[in-house]
Amino acid sequence: MQFTAQQIADFLKGTIVGDPNISVGTFAKIEDGKAEALSFLSNPKYEHYIYTTQSSIVLVNNSFEPTKSISATLIRVPDAYQALAMLMQLVESMKPKKTGIHELAFISKSAKIGKNAYIAPYAFIGENSIIGDNVQIYPHTFIGENVQIGDNNLFYSGVKIYDGCIIGNECIVHAGAVIGSDGFGFAPNEDGPYSKIPQIGNVVIEDLVEIGANTAIDRATMGSTIIRRGVKLDNFIQIAHNVEVGKNTVIAAHSGIAGSAKIGENCVFAGRVGVVGHISIADKTTLASYCCPNSSIKTPGMVFQGVPALPITQFQRITISSKKLPDLFQHTLPEVQNTIAELKKEIEELKNRLKE
Repeated sequence: MQFTAQQIADFLKGTIVGDPNISVGTFAKIEDGKAEALSFLSNPKYEHYIYTTQSSIVLVNNSFEPTKSISATLIRVPDAYQALAMLMQLVESMKPKKTGIHELAFISKSAKIGKNAYIAPYAFIGENSIIGDNVQIYPHTFIGENVQIGDNNLFYSGVKIYDGCIIGNECIVHAGAVIGSDGFGFAPNEDGPYSKIPQIGNVVIEDLVEIGANTAIDRATMGSTIIRRGVKLDNFIQIAHNVEVGKNTVIAAHSGIAGSAKIGENCVFAGRVGVVGHISIADKTTLASYCCPNSSIKTPGMVFQGVPALPITQFQRITISSKKLPDLFQHTLPEVQNTIAELKKEIEELKNRLKE
């Protein structure tokens, strides 16, 4: 599928610098550019590639000012990265979608399937579950009983959705994700093994949520584990029972949220973040990699780092100071030793005077 620079500029409401009739049919990184490919420049550290790239069209920010000649046609936009995302979404939406129910899929007679659904071989849909319109369900996906799934959702191979869970519209769930597995609830016994506490709640996922591969979201002990509208979860994330993740929050891989934690809206969690249970995280909080807050964060918009989590400026000061400790110790140790020796000498002199 080919698009001219003029068509792209019209769609993005951008400004062309170069040939408006040149066309592209694919995307490429600016450093790997080739003829008939579209690239983008957003990060200034990649600017040197724009002067040598073979890409036919490059999206650039309006603020970009070249220092050398450029052979590619430029399309100036307010935000090149956002414009690229819009173009990719357009291309993706134009791809034909599969429809139909394969004869090797198992669908309970009491289940309801919406219009234009695609249900692949070896998919399983349990009793009384409701599947919305335009839903795509790939092979080996399991959907339990009494599950409610809205419209325009995509479930890749091997997704598991346990009984009673609810999923909104326009969600994407990647391969191996598990929604509604039991929360980690066990009661200690004085002399015997732990007793399992039945997890009788469910998981509620609102619209426009994306869940990465092999991520697990546990059902609530009672009530619901809730993933609010627009949340984006990376691969290998653990969301425990009765957690609530606020709207438009993004969480990177290998992070874990312990039971009953409440995460605010528009938060950003980097990789391997750990949040302890029963605390609240304020809206627009950013947690750097490996960060672990062990008490509630109440002020919105702050950035934290470290274990336990500290405001990032305080963490950085501590880190800088800790690097200086060996030198500080080396310089102060002789002085400390001399002081101690002098104090010992004075004490001995005082003892001798008291004896006289």
